[in-house]
Amino acid sequence: MGLIHPHHWRFLTQVVEFLLVTESEATTHLSPDAHRRLADELAHRKGEYRQEISAWIERAREHGDIRENADYDAAKNEQGYNEGRIRQLEAILEKAEIVEGAAGDVVASGTIVKIRLGEDEWTYLVGSIEERHDEYDVLSVSAPLGQAILGRGIGEVVDYEAPVGTMKVEILDIRPA
Repeated sequence: MGLIHPHHWRFLTQVVEFLLVTESEATTHLSPDAHRRLADELAHRKGEYRQEISAWIERAREHGDIRENADYDAAKNEQGYNEGRIRQLEAILEKAEIVEGAAGDVVASGTIVKIRLGEDEWTYLVGSIEERHDEYDVLSVSAPLGQAILGRGIGEVVDYEAPVGTMKVEILDIRPA
């Protein structure tokens, strides 16, 4: 079995991410800002960016033999990446449920949660992997840790099946995002 050609690695990575997202989350919970950002990205990728890539491919074809044309290969790879991201965004937005800020009494999408995991304390924004936050990393509700603490309240201690074994997770604080 041969190795994956470097030019195809980026595209294959996107395909795997697309499959993981579409297969793992029946409903994607998004904040209004995240939904708007993803819809804007989709419109950009389907419109002007698709046209830019087409123009790039045409310019690269003018350089001669496409079999040994690195610019053409790069443009075609970017086209594949863009089309994969378009399909991923369409799948996310199709299944999206827009959630306003949660109340903050239990861990849910749209909350910021502070936990103690072992000896360390961590603070996360709970939500979809497509969320963005300036201060906090996002903890997906479909991730094992996210599933372990979802619906739990302050002071609760739950078991989390980590790759290194079972760990205790204590919920220290919950607040709306």
